[in-house]
Amino acid sequence: MVREKPRLNILMSLLALLWLPAFAGGDAAAGKAKAITCAGCHGPEGISTNPMWPSLAGQRAQYLAKQLRDFRDGKRHNPVMSPMAQGLSDQDIENLAAYYSGLKP
Repeated sequence: MVREKPRLNILMSLLALLWLPAFAGGDAAAGKAKAITCAGCHGPEGISTNPMWPSLAGQRAQYLAKQLRDFRDGKRHNPVMSPMAQGLSDQDIENLAAYYSGLKP
C-alpha cells in the first residue's frame, strides 16, 4: 500500500497537466473589448438573433478557441468568419473565448 501512494501522486499530476490548458484561459475584459466587431452577427451579449449565426454565450472556452483557430488557420472555411479570424492572435482568441464562455447563454 505504501508503494501505491507515489504512483497515485504521479497519475494525479499527469491528469492535472492534461487539464491545465482548460484553465489557462484568457482575459475576459480584453475579450469583451475585442468582441465589439463580433456583436453585429453574434449579438452584443453573445446571443444571436439570426439563426444563420450561432450564439456564443456560454459555450466552452476550449471549443470557441478551437473554432476560431480553425477559421484563422484555414482548417475551417466560411466566407464571413474566415476573414474575421485572420487577424486574431492566439492571445486574442483566448481572450474572446474567455469572454464568451463567461456569458449567460
